[in-house]
Amino acid sequence: MTDKNAPTNINNSRHPWKFFRAGGFDQVCLESGQDLSALDQLDQKLWIALSCPVEGLEFDRKTLEMIDSNGDGRIRVPEVIAAVKWATSMLRNPDDILKGASELPLTAIDDGSLEGRQLLASAKHILANLGKKDYPAISLTDTTDTARIFAQTRFNGDGVIPPDSSDDPEIRKIIVDIMECLGGDHDRSEKQGVSKKKVDQFFADIQAYSAWWQESETQDATIKPLGAATESAAAAFSQIRPKVEDYYARCHLAAFDARALSALNRQETEYIAIAEKSLSSAVDEVSGFPLAMIVLGNRPLPLRDGINPAWTVPMENFTNTVVQPLLGNRDGLMETEWRQVRSIFAPYHAWQSRKEGASIEKIGIDRAREIVAANAKDAIDELLAKDMALAPEFDAIASVDRLVRYHRDLFTLLKNFVSFSDFYNRKVKALFQVGTLYLDGRSCDLCVRVDDINKHASLATLSRTYLAYCCCTHNAANGVTEEMNIAAAFTDGDADYLMVGRNGVFYDRKGQDWDATIAKVIEHPISIRQAFWSPYKRIAKMINEQIEKMAASRDKAGIDKASAGIAGGAQKIEVGISTVPAKPPFDVAKFAGIFAAIGLAVGAIGTALAAVITGFMQLVWWQMPLAIAGIIMVVSGPSMIIAWLKLRHRTLGPILDANGWAVNARARINIPFGRSLTKIASLPPEAERSLEDQFADKKGKWPQILVVIVIISLLFYFLNGKAFVLKLLTDIFGI
Repeated sequence: MTDKNAPTNINNSRHPWKFFRAGGFDQVCLESGQDLSALDQLDQKLWIALSCPVEGLEFDRKTLEMIDSNGDGRIRVPEVIAAVKWATSMLRNPDDILKGASELPLTAIDDGSLEGRQLLASAKHILANLGKKDYPAISLTDTTDTARIFAQTRFNGDGVIPPDSSDDPEIRKIIVDIMECLGGDHDRSEKQGVSKKKVDQFFADIQAYSAWWQESETQDATIKPLGAATESAAAAFSQIRPKVEDYYARCHLAAFDARALSALNRQETEYIAIAEKSLSSAVDEVSGFPLAMIVLGNRPLPLRDGINPAWTVPMENFTNTVVQPLLGNRDGLMETEWRQVRSIFAPYHAWQSRKEGASIEKIGIDRAREIVAANAKDAIDELLAKDMALAPEFDAIASVDRLVRYHRDLFTLLKNFVSFSDFYNRKVKALFQVGTLYLDGRSCDLCVRVDDINKHASLATLSRTYLAYCCCTHNAANGVTEEMNIAAAFTDGDADYLMVGRNGVFYDRKGQDWDATIAKVIEHPISIRQAFWSPYKRIAKMINEQIEKMAASRDKAGIDKASAGIAGGAQKIEVGISTVPAKPPFDVAKFAGIFAAIGLAVGAIGTALAAVITGFMQLVWWQMPLAIAGIIMVVSGPSMIIAWLKLRHRTLGPILDANGWAVNARARINIPFGRSLTKIASLPPEAERSLEDQFADKKGKWPQILVVIVIISLLFYFLNGKAFVLKLLTDIFGI
């Protein structure tokens, strides 16, 4: 089944599209409002991006959320087309979108449709409320200042009415009561008010609360045995009840088996642990101990003396508010009396469990009954109806804000979605470029925000681009340290000093500087120049490592030999010189064999070297540079060819795909374009340069002497010394 939202095939389109070539592929030119209006006719296979995330772009977030009609956090082709269609239909001249102006002239709004007329009227209403009645244009600053737009209006069509929406003082007071019980809602003017939902809930709660309260009044003696004091007495009873029940249960267990008496009263070790502390602060630790000492026999629960110190105050409160009013003065409470007290409070607790409309307790039963008697719900509902009647007019204000945003931002999005013209023309940064990284004498413009470095790197490595992932930190003005991860593409220079731990500075699009530290690198060829020198650098690195290993080995051998000598000297002192074994005699045959082996090795090397030199010397003078170039190509050629093949496939797509984009083209980053993305430090054209360096390395005379010797030798060779040189090589190396 065909998706009705998908763009139609370009073969069915009659719009005369124009294309430009950049990044190795064709991209559509958007040069007029007609191009924008016909976007639904552009074959989707020719769109550079099929979707992009709302997060992580250098673009107005609210504009993206408006385009994201389904709210899934992604912008897709049908949503872009819908936004363009609506914006072009609301403007007299769709070419205005290409200007990207921050102000929308009122005369640019097309009032030929009902929606257009409402939108124009709303724009004028906004300006009038802001004191700009005769101003010819509206900006984003105007549409976002909702507090001022609705400050002078009593009703604004948002379904929320503040207290001052009524002229009746009693209605105003009731609206305040509703906000006190259920909380308020913000209306478009940022005032606190109430919605239809909360009004209905409030009056339903009042009815339920009043009926529940009336039940206690009809059964006053049963539900409230102590009258007005019942509530506080029931609270004291409920606080002490678990401990009293625990006390009688322990007494029953002790009566069942006297052996449990010691354990029921806690062990002596527990008291010793508490005694080591300050007793004033350890009272709470004994709150879990029994309410009173457990003894055998039918002993009443003491009410005053012998009470757990942690429960002294609650027991005193229970005695004064419950026991004395119900049972009279006494020092102990039998279990039968406890059961009697419990049964007296049972109806009250059952009534409390049936409570309804608990939110109304904040204003009390007397105020609740006043509101019920006032029959104010109809009046409040009438206010809500008046407010909602204006909803279409004021909803159009949101459409004004939407059109102003599209008028300013939509063309920028298209240049980073339908095509990547912003990225390839290098005049402005693309939406995904978050700033510039300065590190290792270079500036990198292709920097993208990254949430998960390892996850991004697993896909971004397919871009064949050298990427350095950096952890960036910025100390904001409010003292809060902000953190961000970026992936920076190095597309020119070399990678000799790019390594984990190196520090640089990152500048975001706002000009704020961040401390940047490399946390991970993905290594790929950066340039042909780097590939040319890489074999020699590897050879030099290998030789350097071998020399270091050899030096370390010799150093270790010297230290071991010295240690052994010192140990041997100490041993001689202890056991005497006479006990040291005699030194073995010199082995002439063994020495001669070693010397012969060394001679053979030197001879083999000399023979090979002589063969190379002899062959080179036999060449005609103009063939020698070609031979040298050939040797260089043999060494550097494979590395350069591999680098060239990889650089031909260097592409932007995987870098963006790893961030949630769906790039629909092979957006290449070729060598010339890569040089524009990474700038290497260079002196200004007008700069003066002094070559004197007082700290330069001292140069010896031997390099100059060797150069002179080589030149003289070559002249001698070419003039009259060819036979002499060949004879000399024959005499030396036996050729």
